[in-house]
Amino acid sequence: MFSNSLTLWAGVVLILSITLWSSTTAQSDVAADCCLTTSNRRIPKRVVTSFTIQTGDGPCKIPATVVVTKRGFKLCAPFPSESLWVTELIDYIISGPKPKKGT
Repeated sequence: MFSNSLTLWAGVVLILSITLWSSTTAQSDVAADCCLTTSNRRIPKRVVTSFTIQTGDGPCKIPATVVVTKRGFKLCAPFPSESLWVTELIDYIISGPKPKKGT
């Protein structure tokens, strides 16, 4: 009887240890790609392909607009509500390029 309860407790401790170890390992492997600062320098429309919005929630502590260029660079611009040129750039990206006249 003693060996059965000892085996049971050893099994419970082992399962608990594995569960705790795997959850802490999974949390430590996560790295966030965040803007730490923003620049108010205007980004030319011709070099931009897409954007994402970084809120101040979660691992990224400041709100920002992450603009991706044709060469794959990620540039950190102010949050759209903080800068009119960022709002206009986002509108341009969403609407897509305009066809050139005469073509």
